[in-house]
Amino acid sequence: MKSFDSVTVSFLPLCLTFFTNFRLPEGLVLPEPKNRLFLWSALIVISLISGAYFVGNAFFANEYKQRLARWGLIHTIPDSKSNACKRQCWPLGSEALPEGIIARTSNLEMRPLWDSGKDHVCVRILKRPLNLLAMAVGLKQKEIVNNIVEKFLSSDFVVMLFHYDGFVDGWKSLAWSNNVIHVSAINQTKWWFAKRFLHPDIIAEYNYIFLWDEDLLVDNFDPKRYLSIVKEEGLEISQPALDPTKSEVHHPLTVHKAGSKMHRRYYKLKGSGRCDDSSIAPPCIGWVEMMAPVFSKKSWQCVWHLIQNDLIHAWGLDRQLGYCAQGDRMKNVGVVDSEYIVHLGLPTLGGPNGNEASDFISTRTAPSDSPGGNARGRVRMQSYIEMQVFGKRWRDAAKKDKCWIDPYQQQANLTNH
Repeated sequence: MKSFDSVTVSFLPLCLTFFTNFRLPEGLVLPEPKNRLFLWSALIVISLISGAYFVGNAFFANEYKQRLARWGLIHTIPDSKSNACKRQCWPLGSEALPEGIIARTSNLEMRPLWDSGKDHVCVRILKRPLNLLAMAVGLKQKEIVNNIVEKFLSSDFVVMLFHYDGFVDGWKSLAWSNNVIHVSAINQTKWWFAKRFLHPDIIAEYNYIFLWDEDLLVDNFDPKRYLSIVKEEGLEISQPALDPTKSEVHHPLTVHKAGSKMHRRYYKLKGSGRCDDSSIAPPCIGWVEMMAPVFSKKSWQCVWHLIQNDLIHAWGLDRQLGYCAQGDRMKNVGVVDSEYIVHLGLPTLGGPNGNEASDFISTRTAPSDSPGGNARGRVRMQSYIEMQVFGKRWRDAAKKDKCWIDPYQQQANLTNH
């Protein structure tokens, strides 16, 4: 139903048109001047009455609408000022709030229950860590994890531990236990934790995110020196090289090169799967392994969206990380040699030497024959299955998205030609 003022506005042009175009029918004779004067007088009076009606109707209709709006019966139309204040790119759900009160991001900083005065706030801001170490850990690797955490805390990192065995209390004996974030969920992988607890808006204050496994030795690794090389080389996604004499090595690209600061490329000039100067794709170049990746803030904003919510082993993800390298993966992805680690390759989830919380917990959350070699085999089988699923999802997504252009496919076509 139209409101009173809208009816008025639409009716006025009709009246004007009528009086402007009014003509007597042919053959109709005007009455005597005396009667003619009376007729015109009547028309003028009618016009004045109509005009007064329209003006008054518009005024009272507006007052009527305002009264209904106050009663909550109708919605008022925003005025010109409201239209001028339309908000662009507002966070979903915050539309009802004034702009100055909206807190778009968060962090992992623990807050005091008291002594939070101005001086304490200034000191805390000055000492606020700018980087994050997140690890999935089990109590059986307590000594190894302790060495890692101590080194990172001394380098002003925030540390977040994901406890997949549920034994959070078992870490209380360590001096730093109350200064790190503990998250517990039985028999979950670090990618499961990362997808749920490392959203880019939560860790927006941290420049680099180290998402590491627990079975790493860091005797030859310094976090600060590592990051200085990463910044100098412009690496958005990286990892420390692996000591080949002590590590379980799965991919030759990750092997430590003595005397080298860092490398981006691996060479294999004989046999199948050759890697040479013309190689433009993983695993020859633009690639890191998943056991100790390091992400810049910008790259993590992309990687978090790449992690699938239900594919918790994340196999196959490494091949696509280069799309999140904020540019050319051949330049922005690399392996740091001068700060290297040892990868022990210990079986954890589902393994006979792993970190199951207890026989009681395992019977509820792990395969029926866990712990045992067969359970570890099932974990690996699930990893392979998830890799196939992820690969299919990627291909389907690339095919269906008509607006997406694969930069590396174009690069490959140019190289081939």
